[in-house]
Amino acid sequence: MILRPSSIPQRRRLQYLAVAVLVALFFWCWTGSDTVVGPGGAAKWSAQRKQQQHQHPIGKGPQYQPLSQTNAAALTTGDHPIDALIQAAEKEFSAKLQEQSLSLAEAAAAYRERRGRHPPPGFRQWYEFAAAHKAVVVEEFWDQIYADLEPLWSVRPGRLRRDAADFEMRIAVRAGKASTTSEWFWTQIWLSMIQSIEHLLPDMDLALNAMDEPRIVVPWEKMRDHMAQAAKTKKLPDDVESAVSVFQRLPPPGQEQPDPNEKSRDLKWEVTKPYWLVVRRGCAPGSAARDAKPITDFDRTPQIASPFSLAHMRHGFVANYTLSTDFCHQADLQGLSGMLVEPISVSATAELFPLFGGSKLAVNNDILLPAPIYWSGEERFTGQDAADFPWDKKRDAAVWRGVATGGRNTEQNWRAFQRHRFVAMSNGTLVTLAEEKKETKSSSQASGATADSSGNFALPPAAQLGPWVSSWADVGFTDLMCGYGGQELGQCNYTGRYFGVMPSVDMAQQFTYKYLPDVDGNSFSGRYRGFLRSTSLPVKATLFREWHDSRLVAWKHFVPMDNRFGDWYAIMEYFLGDGELLGHDAVAQRIAAAGKEWADRVLRKEDMQIYVLRLLLEYARVVDERRESMGWVDDLVSGARGRGKA
Repeated sequence: MILRPSSIPQRRRLQYLAVAVLVALFFWCWTGSDTVVGPGGAAKWSAQRKQQQHQHPIGKGPQYQPLSQTNAAALTTGDHPIDALIQAAEKEFSAKLQEQSLSLAEAAAAYRERRGRHPPPGFRQWYEFAAAHKAVVVEEFWDQIYADLEPLWSVRPGRLRRDAADFEMRIAVRAGKASTTSEWFWTQIWLSMIQSIEHLLPDMDLALNAMDEPRIVVPWEKMRDHMAQAAKTKKLPDDVESAVSVFQRLPPPGQEQPDPNEKSRDLKWEVTKPYWLVVRRGCAPGSAARDAKPITDFDRTPQIASPFSLAHMRHGFVANYTLSTDFCHQADLQGLSGMLVEPISVSATAELFPLFGGSKLAVNNDILLPAPIYWSGEERFTGQDAADFPWDKKRDAAVWRGVATGGRNTEQNWRAFQRHRFVAMSNGTLVTLAEEKKETKSSSQASGATADSSGNFALPPAAQLGPWVSSWADVGFTDLMCGYGGQELGQCNYTGRYFGVMPSVDMAQQFTYKYLPDVDGNSFSGRYRGFLRSTSLPVKATLFREWHDSRLVAWKHFVPMDNRFGDWYAIMEYFLGDGELLGHDAVAQRIAAAGKEWADRVLRKEDMQIYVLRLLLEYARVVDERRESMGWVDDLVSGARGRGKA
């Protein structure tokens, strides 16, 4: 008999979600077993945009259209909750493509409509650069820039310039040349990236964050005031002929004459732990994060929120990926993420100043650049030699290898770390132990924690789920990253009892598997771009924001996973099947193909250059004393340029 998804009760489809939570909770209490986890596991401007189509055909070319065979929605039936998410993603992506700008005039009109200001000086050169590199130009793709820079419009330009010039690690751009005195490898990589576009850049100083962890968390109330003040500067002057179109020039680095009104300030750097106590101030009053009692003891079973009650979930699966990365409504994550417990290093400030970095949490106020690891293109993070490995030759399995990072794990806190939890949940032996409820203490705690208002879930018969997980999960640590010294290489005296150390699997070899789960380490995962550019399917769980987020669509280009991993089994059940339910291999293949096709179009090094050029033109304007009268208005001025003095 052929089983069809519609013949399986909805309760059966969601059983694995309940079991996943049970296994996660079992993990925290799992201290009496010697089992080692190893393998197995502006309406005016809108009208103007329509009127000005094709007036400036710089680099004009055919509109980007995805290949028809990468439409996974065409293969869905609507019988499973994931089907609806895939169909919605297809519509979202199609809507994005309808907003492509195919000319300079269209790009400028789209800018004014979305930003409420004139484009910055240099906008024509930016568009020409983008067009010459065959970029897909959709104004939404640069939203992160404006989320990052908008608060700075509330700070005096002189203050911003002084803060950047005083910072210990920085890149200076003068007369079209970028330089630095820092030898730190991240700075050198960022310098290389900026030097590739330096001839298009005005003078500026960029303060750089050398740490894995983001550093600025302005209190929500203060950020609200910054944004209100910044909003007062947002305008589109009708007198376009008086617009200033030339950036200021700055003295050579170290020769600046300090503004007597802008004194150097000694920023206060906090080292508070848990880091949760620092970051939750970035959440709104009344939010779950602000109201929840802080956890101080991580050597116990935490509370895990039901995946069916969270705002970013629908029927147990991530429906709003952006919201899933925001912990403000997810107070339980304070005990489920090493970053929120004890990062490798903590050095945070509540003061707003222009600091650039490679990733950040939703509440951080750092300014995002493409991470150095993406620009460097190291083979161990790209695996491009095998990126085109054929789908039909891949293993019907998931692979993950990594170090037990996520922060500074100790004997008292390691159970709160996401990578340890994920590896444990992907081990069939442990799943079987949880199913059979061999530990009385863990059974009672798990049963209480998995209660859910949507109904009781009858678990599968004992010993069935564990072997199923073992059949497809090839997951394990390559180094236990012990918090204590004196250990054998890769081993740890307090976690070695539970986790085995497995041989590493390079990226090229990982691409011979169909499914690539991606979990945060000390910060963002540096493999994500490589995963997206492969023919395998990334399954992504993260709390970190990156430069490219607004150009990717969850369930169209990758599969999102909740940071509790309660949906991990159900996701794999949907794609692989489990003996009762049919799998959706063709759907997985098409999402993987769509992700690769799109990543090869919008996550290239050229796209990083285009992003950084737009970012730094905007940054140069916000630190210029004449910023409110600056703008590119050539498309609005007939026969004349906006005038200004350098």
